[in-house]
Amino acid sequence: MLGRGVPHAILIGGPAGIGKTTLALDLAAGLLCDDADASARPCRACRGCRLVERDRHPDLHRLRPMGPGDQIRIGSRDRPEEGTVRRLAADLVLLPVEGGARVAIVERADRLTDDAQTALLKTLEEPPAGVTIVLCADDEDRLMPTVRSRAARIRLGPVAVRDVEAILADAEAAEPAVAARLARLSGGRPGSALLLARAPDAVAARDEIARIVLDLLSASASARLAAARDLTARATELGRALDRAGLSATAGDDAIGTGRSRRGPGVRGPGGARSPSAASEPVAAEDAAADANDAGTEAEAPGLTASAAERRRAVGTVVAVWREVARDLAVAALGAERQLRDPALLDDLRSAGATLPGGAVEAIGRFLGRLDTAGELLEANVRPELILDSLLLGWPTAVAP
Repeated sequence: MLGRGVPHAILIGGPAGIGKTTLALDLAAGLLCDDADASARPCRACRGCRLVERDRHPDLHRLRPMGPGDQIRIGSRDRPEEGTVRRLAADLVLLPVEGGARVAIVERADRLTDDAQTALLKTLEEPPAGVTIVLCADDEDRLMPTVRSRAARIRLGPVAVRDVEAILADAEAAEPAVAARLARLSGGRPGSALLLARAPDAVAARDEIARIVLDLLSASASARLAAARDLTARATELGRALDRAGLSATAGDDAIGTGRSRRGPGVRGPGGARSPSAASEPVAAEDAAADANDAGTEAEAPGLTASAAERRRAVGTVVAVWREVARDLAVAALGAERQLRDPALLDDLRSAGATLPGGAVEAIGRFLGRLDTAGELLEANVRPELILDSLLLGWPTAVAP
């Protein structure tokens, strides 16, 4: 698999859940493999391959976002903390434990702070001998041009639906009918499909959000605004279900099941949003919000006790699901039902489409643009409640019977 002249830095880009970390781990296995035949690496059987498989190889270093801000930080200068760029750089200058290559995988590298990218750039420009650095990024544009230019680039795209179904079948993650639906919902992202397969509660919450959105087509302005709490509550449930599935699974953040175990925390939500694009929040905050829901008190409702990051994540999840529903509504209105992302909602889509006025497809198209803008505003830290209210009021309105 691997020949000579492997680049010292590789940037793997593509949507969340597409398999970037899986590919990075395969590259690491190939570089750390003990097989004498370079063309046979990774052999999957030697000590090096087995250690990579178990995420225990001493010469494999993994860096991922940590903490409430969901970022990768630069770290202190004198005593850099675990999970920081300076700590990684300090580790990479040491001699390899196994006597061969060393590999560093930076997961979700687009979450590197500017200072962290600047610090990493020094290592990319003058890497220690025998070191290969693999950057995995959902959004390559967030990386500095100088960082991108120092790495060989690989871009991963969506996988065919049938192939995603086969991956789910190989992993024994879902029954055929469920696998077929999840493959479509994932948008060709095997990692997202596997995560949804492990989190049926997340799929149920997603379905509730989709149906609420469709029902709002015929709702008054006041009813739409009142639905914001319900939407964010369902989105919070969806995120927590994905978190639980991600923490309990042996798969990594972006890893896809290929019959080999993967380790490492982190999850993505459906639809690519961070979300369906998103890291675990602190357990303490999550438990406190869960207790509030169970208590059912007005003052402790979701959105009032949740942190800013949790509220932003919930609205991001709503936006992601809404985008898929709006797209399917337009597709159904055009009579291209074979192209639906979620055929399970076909009856609901037909009923909703029948209530829309002429020119509905164009109106939905414009609203899809608003959803894209909403995602950008969330990234810019605009208050999520304002974004959601604007979307609720801008959603096309059904014709009164």
